[in-house]
Amino acid sequence: MSAEKAYKELTERCREIAVLSSCAGVLGWDERTYMPRGGAQMRAEQLSLLSGMIHSKFTDPRMGELLEELQSSDLAEGDTPEAANIREIKYKFDKATKLPKSLVEEITKTTTLSQGEWVTARKNNDFKHFQPWLEKVLALQIRKADAYGYEGEPYNALLDDYEVGATVDDVADTFEKLRADLVVLLQKIKGAPKKPDVSIVNRDYDVRLQAVFGESVAQAMGYSFETGRLDVTTHPFCTGLGPGDTRITTRYNPKRLNDALFGIMHEAGHGLYEMGLDKENNFGMPIAESASLGIHESQSRMWENQVGRSKQFWKYFYPQAQRIFKESLAGVDLDDFYAAINNVAPSYIRVEADEATYNLHILLRFELERAMVKGDLKPDDVPGEWNSRFEKYFDMKVDTDANGCLQDVHWSAGYMGYFPTYALGNLYSAQFFAQAQKDIPDLMTEIEQGNLLVLRQWLKDNIHRHGSRYRATRLVEKVTGQPLSHKPLVDYMTAKFGEIYGF
Repeated sequence: MSAEKAYKELTERCREIAVLSSCAGVLGWDERTYMPRGGAQMRAEQLSLLSGMIHSKFTDPRMGELLEELQSSDLAEGDTPEAANIREIKYKFDKATKLPKSLVEEITKTTTLSQGEWVTARKNNDFKHFQPWLEKVLALQIRKADAYGYEGEPYNALLDDYEVGATVDDVADTFEKLRADLVVLLQKIKGAPKKPDVSIVNRDYDVRLQAVFGESVAQAMGYSFETGRLDVTTHPFCTGLGPGDTRITTRYNPKRLNDALFGIMHEAGHGLYEMGLDKENNFGMPIAESASLGIHESQSRMWENQVGRSKQFWKYFYPQAQRIFKESLAGVDLDDFYAAINNVAPSYIRVEADEATYNLHILLRFELERAMVKGDLKPDDVPGEWNSRFEKYFDMKVDTDANGCLQDVHWSAGYMGYFPTYALGNLYSAQFFAQAQKDIPDLMTEIEQGNLLVLRQWLKDNIHRHGSRYRATRLVEKVTGQPLSHKPLVDYMTAKFGEIYGF
């Protein structure tokens, strides 16, 4: 068989697998948005069946034969999309074949049920209700890590699922450098002479009007409601289901403006990445998939923070906000509003945290899940350890587990190794945005005039269109000419908060 025919068969098989994955994605989206809780058991069986089918198709010996043939062909050479596809599929195939189908099915079934029980536990502030499910999920994640194999500690095997090639030592080293600079920045903010009036964002904001405003902002970013949806869920997320179908979700707080608005911008940033991938021509292939979850997170955090929390953005959108939220924003000066939405203060909930303290939330979770996977922290000790570390990092006592260790969906879903990608995403976003400003000298002026599409196009050209052609570390160097560094993020925040707080 010629290499061209082998490659064609490989792409056809990958597309079929991607269609099955898309079916599972629809069921997963429905489970977290509209499915009645009584359907959890059947949904777990549905998703378990699909995950087993997907695993069997992807680990079929024929896939291995095609990859072996292609690896020795000219198509695997150079820096072409075909070579990248072969490389990345082979990498995933080698990992997937180490996992028994029964383990894949068990993980899917257990985590589907676990997520439903987490929702109940969080609502009732009842960690004991969730604890046995955390124990089951943790045990399965350790079995998965053991099946993969790893150097160093088992957490490396799980981290690689989300950030290929990253190691716990590299991540911990980067995070420690970031933590050191954050401590300095937070001390400056704490002792600063100016303090924002946070009551501005903590007023009555009609949920229906929040939805109208949030959707208008998402559309201005380029998020298409012809090929996308926006729905409500307990824990906001984005899912790309295939060509022409991207779903984002948010949650509304009638007493606070920030939560849903920046949540929508965040998830729309993810959605724009999904919409910017070449799914029409390469659905199912790595070049139509994100480079990593850290790169994916860089897109959402950039839109949420560098754009959404910038003064230039609000010079254009604030008059609209004042017209929509007439009573709550009447007589509020733009500068005061800008300071309020950027207020830095310790808070319980990660997804509602300000830019300066957000990464401390991630470091806390990274340390705890790493300890759990190593066996140094038992699930029943999680609340106490969480509360102790939280008080150390934020100088606040956790009042309830719903505001503590029960606030995130990730552990119930089996996403151990995922949390570090959030902090990496913040680092990537700052470095990418700094480069975008160099490439588009009048970028902030365009944003001030309401033209957000100029940034969207830059992201499509420099990041989205590549998909997984380049792995995260190489993509950063290709786009910015520099390896990943925590300095662009620290420099950006120091300049921004120095202006707001007057230091």
